[in-house]
Amino acid sequence: MDSGFARVPRTPRNDREDNVAYWLMKSEPDSWSWEQQVKKAAKGEAWSGVRNHQAKLNLMKMKKGDRAFFYHSNVGKAAVGIVEVIRAAYPDPTAKPGEPWVVVDVKAVEPLPKPVSIDDVKKEPKLKHMVLINNTRLSVQPVTPEEWKTVCKMGGL
Repeated sequence: MDSGFARVPRTPRNDREDNVAYWLMKSEPDSWSWEQQVKKAAKGEAWSGVRNHQAKLNLMKMKKGDRAFFYHSNVGKAAVGIVEVIRAAYPDPTAKPGEPWVVVDVKAVEPLPKPVSIDDVKKEPKLKHMVLINNTRLSVQPVTPEEWKTVCKMGGL
């Protein structure tokens, strides 16, 4: 059955030859869930409301074509899907005038067949240095190509 999603390559695209970077973006599922993101899959959606300077700097580094794990925080605490950046950083329309916040537009690409929980990540020695483990509160964080491969494999891709 065709899910309507563009398939993610079975081996991560980020060999740095194509300048694609990987990220993890957290969302509270009661505020913005994977299911809501999927409904916006065709046109994408602004990733708004980030109010942390380190996360903002990460948003500003994102480029069109970068990939990110969509991570449910608070409830579930697991990577549940993959999104693609379809528009680089621009001013956050939900910010007050003069505030420095930015957004990127992302679209749903593919669900992870098996969600990868933070407990799963903590148990995997290859992920011991992942930002998700070492800075659990950061809502937008980088993921190395090796971490990307490992989490994709754990998630059934």
